[in-house]
Amino acid sequence: MSLPHDYQNIAKVLGSSTLYEASGLPCAVDRKIRAVWKGAFIAAPAYPLQCSPGDNLGLHLAVAKAPRGSVLVCDCADFIAGYWGEVLTVAAQAAGIVGLVINGGVRDIAALEAHGFPVFARGISVKGTVKATTPSVGKPFGFSGAQVSAGDLVVADEDGVIIIPAHAVERTLREGQKRADKEAAFMAKLREGHTTMDLMGLTHPEEHA
Repeated sequence: MSLPHDYQNIAKVLGSSTLYEASGLPCAVDRKIRAVWKGAFIAAPAYPLQCSPGDNLGLHLAVAKAPRGSVLVCDCADFIAGYWGEVLTVAAQAAGIVGLVINGGVRDIAALEAHGFPVFARGISVKGTVKATTPSVGKPFGFSGAQVSAGDLVVADEDGVIIIPAHAVERTLREGQKRADKEAAFMAKLREGHTTMDLMGLTHPEEHA
């Protein structure tokens, strides 16, 4: 399923939190997977892969195989090592890869930021890796609280990472815009002096005692 032509701009304006709420789906990735440099943002179709602990051969294969415009979504079974650094970043950008979300570690952080390559990772590590095994490249799997398949929409920003199934992207973007419009009207009333208690119909527990 193709994504709407302007999905990246819409996703950046709405953000991961609004889109998560709008999706109504268990699409949030573990909160410990965070941006490794401030301001990093991703909105792109996923290309999933799995690496064995301490082994980054799958990432090298994925950079060679993933469609241009993809974000790599890599599971490393929570094992922190330097699976990714400046060398793979340069290779990925040349191949048209637009970002990385990894349940593992990365290194060369200053270089990643200098290249403007957005990375969201569980940790940072100077330790290198071997290149020996490839459990899975391009196949769907459960990723740190969400499911991921090739072509799903990954949205990652300072609030966190979500993975929206391809079949739910258009609905989620549409509902996200409705939610944003409703919140804008809500905040306009707050600026006029209304309270959240009034607008949300909240009451103090003591009033029911």
